[in-house]
Amino acid sequence: MNTQSMMPTWAVVLTLSLTLTLTVATIPTTITATFSVEAPSPSHNPATCDGHLQECDLEPLPRAKPVRREVYGGGKIFDITHQVRAGIPLYKNPLGTNDSVVLDLSINGRNNTPKGWTNNSKLKEYAVHFGTHVDAPSHSFDEYYDDGFDVDAMDLETLNGPALVVDVPSNMNITAEALQSLQIPKGVRRVIFKTLNTGRRLMWRREFHSDFVGFTTCGAKWLVDNTDIKLIGIDYITTGVLDDLIPVHKILLRPRDIVLVEGLKLDGIEPGHYTVNCLPMRLPKSDGAPTRCILVR
Repeated sequence: MNTQSMMPTWAVVLTLSLTLTLTVATIPTTITATFSVEAPSPSHNPATCDGHLQECDLEPLPRAKPVRREVYGGGKIFDITHQVRAGIPLYKNPLGTNDSVVLDLSINGRNNTPKGWTNNSKLKEYAVHFGTHVDAPSHSFDEYYDDGFDVDAMDLETLNGPALVVDVPSNMNITAEALQSLQIPKGVRRVIFKTLNTGRRLMWRREFHSDFVGFTTCGAKWLVDNTDIKLIGIDYITTGVLDDLIPVHKILLRPRDIVLVEGLKLDGIEPGHYTVNCLPMRLPKSDGAPTRCILVR
């Protein structure tokens, strides 16, 4: 019997590991993340290879270009998260976000990076209130920060479940009158507000636009007093209009059971009923965090 022919050929393995280091300051808070992908293992025949890379025969990797999509499942799943990219607007910053890579190590030395490493590894830095993200109650109240009402304490049930996408009239901010005109039924707990910000593609523009659409103070108070809404989603980097930004956040975050999801990508999203799924990064002692959000029809 030829025992060698019965030996299995080991499969090429691709692994992805994620190491997170968090530095939290009062404002702003910063995430530092290292992403590491191991080099693919060689085809390994135990009868002829002792495990050293140079002594093993390598089979060519199947090469292809990934398909990047915004809609999945034949129009049932919509990714409403903005890519983490240079050029996302920042609050009161005319230049937006720059490339955040602060360290780049590679196997083969691409882009003039140090080579000879066993895997590809990047170190990146981002503010937690960046792109598509959530605000915790501690974002607006020092007392809540001290008490521990951070991102890690957020209710995942609030962040996931039936949701209503509404189209805010293009000629107004989200005032009490605008909310009344939307006729959001009692019992609806998650509402995503699609505004003129999407039509103007403000999240795609590097410079900060102070005339973005958002909640006014009276709108925020009316929502708290007259609706059951616990998740508010909006399509720019902050929820309140510029003149009312601080009081809007304080009104909405004071009850501690309302979650703000900011910087959503609502291009092509029609008003109606969906299921929303948002999963922020677990960042203890952080007042905000990047989040991946999808809508399921």
